[in-house]
Amino acid sequence: MQSIYTGKNRLLRALPQDGLDRFYAALEPVSLTLRQVVQEASTPNEHVYFLEDGVGSILTIMTDGSSIEVGMVGNEGMIGVTALLDADAAAQHVIIQVPGDAMRMPVALCRSVFKESAAVREVLLRFAGNLLNVSAQTAACNRLHTIEQRCARWLLMAYDRVKIDTMPMTHEFLASMLGVRRAGVTTAAAELQRSGLISYRQREITILDPEGLKALACECYHVDHERLARRA
Repeated sequence: MQSIYTGKNRLLRALPQDGLDRFYAALEPVSLTLRQVVQEASTPNEHVYFLEDGVGSILTIMTDGSSIEVGMVGNEGMIGVTALLDADAAAQHVIIQVPGDAMRMPVALCRSVFKESAAVREVLLRFAGNLLNVSAQTAACNRLHTIEQRCARWLLMAYDRVKIDTMPMTHEFLASMLGVRRAGVTTAAAELQRSGLISYRQREITILDPEGLKALACECYHVDHERLARRA
């Protein structure tokens, strides 16, 4: 039976209608702003977030303050899934890299329904498994592929999740996401711009040629694209 939820989040749309009145009633619409922290590492979560649009970056933060993106979430998933597995506190930081809307609910209630409903567990555990696969692919990509390929992959992954051409972005932020020096990202972005694939100005990046970026991106992008398509 189709869910009573009619929004954009694909996890919520995949859940059953029967027996989840308490779950749906607890969903609260919120707007998420650029660079907002929605999950802080080593701090207990208060809410889980089901993104309607926008994109969240899952970051690993080192003791010296440096960071690298290890996952990305759009409307195919949720932020805070580790809290459902009885984790006292998340190991990763999550910030909003493309602003948008979400539905949120208290962790305690979501965890309770997760434990009670086999249907909810099936849907959310499938997403958790996919998120682990994204992290593993990202680790391999960071080690094996060029900065230019990784820039193309990152831009396309964000584009697939929000379907907008222009995104707020600085070279510093993109360098932090990729775990590289700013100079490396500046050089790669300049080459992408010279090739007519993107334009960059006023702290924004616009994708001009998605197909050209796909041709340049490493295999890791295509794995993510196919994974998203299977969950559509």
